Amino acid sequence: MPPRKAAARSPENGTERRPTLLDVARRAGVSRATASLVIRDAPGPSAQSRERVRAAAAELGYRPDVTAQLLRRRQSQLIGVVFSAQDPFHADLIEHIYAAAEDVGYDVVLSAVVATRDERRAFEALVASRCAAVVALGVREDCRTDHDSQLPVVEIGRPSNETSFDAVHTADEEGTHLAVEHLVSLGHQDIVHIDGGDQPGAVERRAGYVDAMRSHGLQHQARVLPGDYTELSGIAAARTLLEDNELPTAVIAGNDQCAVGLLDELRRSGIDVPGQISIVGYDDSRLARLAHVNLTTVRQDAEQLARLAVQTALDRLDNGLDSQPRVCRLAPHLVVRSTTGPARRRTH
Repeated sequence: MPPRKAAARSPENGTERRPTLLDVARRAGVSRATASLVIRDAPGPSAQSRERVRAAAAELGYRPDVTAQLLRRRQSQLIGVVFSAQDPFHADLIEHIYAAAEDVGYDVVLSAVVATRDERRAFEALVASRCAAVVALGVREDCRTDHDSQLPVVEIGRPSNETSFDAVHTADEEGTHLAVEHLVSLGHQDIVHIDGGDQPGAVERRAGYVDAMRSHGLQHQARVLPGDYTELSGIAAARTLLEDNELPTAVIAGNDQCAVGLLDELRRSGIDVPGQISIVGYDDSRLARLAHVNLTTVRQDAEQLARLAVQTALDRLDNGLDSQPRVCRLAPHLVVRSTTGPARRRTH
């Protein structure tokens, strides 16, 4: 009598569900990319890995989704990426998306959002290129139409409550909590936040700031300035602050670009950073790591975000679009550099 197959179970309620490629990979002790190569009989994995994956698939009763396979065969081995040409953090993500895609035999097609080309046009160009799946970086709207409803889309940066697609994002509320905690530990109380406007994650970052200020009894000193994720918004915020009788002791910007605009304008006005005012950014983009910037910031793990997005997209290709959107939420980390220091003494 053949051994009984081990059923996969839903983590929510323990009920049996159809095993996925990720289940096979975990059972075999290999990456999802390796399991996919073995199932597709593609070159790369060792004989030992192939044996473990095939044994795990047999044990779990894994069967590839035929409809998804047919769909994939009609398309190219391409993963499309919608991104903003103005965002340095998107450049970091794209670098890691290339690496993650190449590891599983896919190539990448880029489609930029610029002032004269909106998100929908950028998305439609990838559909026209017959991409097998799309990874959307920091988009603000649902670009998929009924015409391309079978195209897997994974969003990086937009929280799951703002999208109907699979989502990979950082816990942004926790990120601004970390920033406030760091500044309070340095003696800061008059801490301003520059809002990200309608940009992805801005609501969560603002909420984290307000909640952290409240938790330290500083809710009456909390102040949010309007902004977005551009250097121009940081420059505008700096000019607003310079018009006041006295600067706050610290500012948390919506992202690194905004923080750099703020930093540059304050330094041009003769303000010492961090002697007179401390500045914290968000993302830990390559911009923050430049020697002349050296920005304290909340780090998003670009490599992990990219790899999870590619993995999720390929899972959809293997297993279809019928299940509920999946959410991968990563923890942020604070990176302390030279733009934060002890709070200055107030003059009153």
